[in-house]
Amino acid sequence: MANISIHVFAFAFFASLLITTSQSHGMPIKHVPLFILGDSIFDAGNNDYFNTTSKANFFPYGETFFNHSSTGRFSNGRLIPDFIAEYAKLPLIPPYLQPGNREFRYGVNFASAGAGALVEINQGLVIDLPSQLSNLESVRKSLRQELGHDEATTLLSRAVYLFAFGSNDYIVPFEKNSSVIRSYSPEKYVGLVIGNITSAIKEIYRNGGRNFGFLGMWPAACIPYGRALENKNGACFEEITPYVVLHDKALLKTLQKLENELKGFRYSLIEAYELLKRRIDHPSKYGFVEGKAACCGSGPYRGHLSCGVKGGYSLCHNVSEYVFFDPFHPTERAYEQLAKQFWIGTPNSTVSRMVDLLVVAVEDIEDLVVVEEKLKQKHMNYAAIMVVMPLNGPTTN
Repeated sequence: MANISIHVFAFAFFASLLITTSQSHGMPIKHVPLFILGDSIFDAGNNDYFNTTSKANFFPYGETFFNHSSTGRFSNGRLIPDFIAEYAKLPLIPPYLQPGNREFRYGVNFASAGAGALVEINQGLVIDLPSQLSNLESVRKSLRQELGHDEATTLLSRAVYLFAFGSNDYIVPFEKNSSVIRSYSPEKYVGLVIGNITSAIKEIYRNGGRNFGFLGMWPAACIPYGRALENKNGACFEEITPYVVLHDKALLKTLQKLENELKGFRYSLIEAYELLKRRIDHPSKYGFVEGKAACCGSGPYRGHLSCGVKGGYSLCHNVSEYVFFDPFHPTERAYEQLAKQFWIGTPNSTVSRMVDLLVVAVEDIEDLVVVEEKLKQKHMNYAAIMVVMPLNGPTTN
C-alpha cells in the first residue's frame, strides 16, 4: 500500500479556481457545496429515516459533540465530512432524508450505513449507490427550480462530490461467509466494485460535476471487527487484505485514467489505509493510548457488533484515548486527524504552496490565511505520515 503514489488535491484548490460571486434571492454565493455519497463512514443519519437494522440513533453514539444526542452518525461525534464542512466555512451538511431539509445550496449527505458499490450488498436494508445517485438527481432538479438553470449549473459544477465506498463490498461477504466473493478471483471481484464506482463518477460528470474527493480503504483486516472475526490471538483477518490492496490500486489507476479522458475532471484521493494503520500500530505517536480495541462493543477487542445494545456491551471510560469508537468506526478524534490530512496534507509536503492545494470556501484571502495557519499549527502536533503530491493546477516557485 505504501508504494502507491498518493495524489492529494486538497479542497481549497477547487475554491481558488471556482469560487465566484453570484446572486440568489439577493444573497451572494461564495462557497463550494459538498455532495456526499457513501456508507457508514460518511452517513450523517439517513438510516434513521427508513426501516433498517443498521442505525446509530441511540446511546452512546454522538455523546461527545452533539450535546449528548445521537444523530445517526457511527461515532461518538463528528465524521470526516463534518470537519471538511467546518474547514470550508459551511454548515454541517444534513442527511438527505432528514425531514424538512430543503436547503441544498451548501450540499447534502446521501450516504447510507451498510451500503456498498455493489447493489447486492445488504440489499433492501440500505440506500444503495444507484438510489443515492437518484437522490442526487432530485436535488439537481430542486436547485434548478430554485436558482434557475444557469446558476444551478454553476453551483453543481463548482461542488465537490465526496465518495466513501468499498468497505462493505469486501467485509459483508466474509461476515456472512458468502461463497460469492470466493467464486471470483480478487482481481475480478474488485473490478466489479471499481466498475460501479466508475459508472457513478461518469454519471455525475455527465450532469456537470467536475470535482471529486475519494476516501481510500480502511485496513479492514486489523480494525477491531477484523481481529474478532479472525479470533486468533489478536491476529488481523488477513484474508480480506488482498481485496483492500487491489481496491486502492485500481481506484487510483481509474482516477488517473479519468483525469486524462474527461475534460476538467479533478480529484483528491487520500490513502486512509496507511493513515489509520499507523494509528492502530503506533497509537501513542498520534496522541492515543489504544489502537487495536474499540471503545464500545463486546468480545475480543470489543470487536463484536453490540455497541449500544442493552446489556450487551462495554464502554471505555475515556473515548479520546481510543482510535476506534465501535468495531468498525473511528472516534471523533481519529476522524478529525484524518480530515486534517485530507485537507492540508503534511508539514513535510514538497508541494509549492498551501494555498494552491487547500480548497477552502472563504469570503476573502485574509480568512484563508487564518484558516490555513490554524490548521497548520494544530497539525504540527501529529507525526508526518504520508507524502503529498499535487495533481495539477497552479503552482508557484
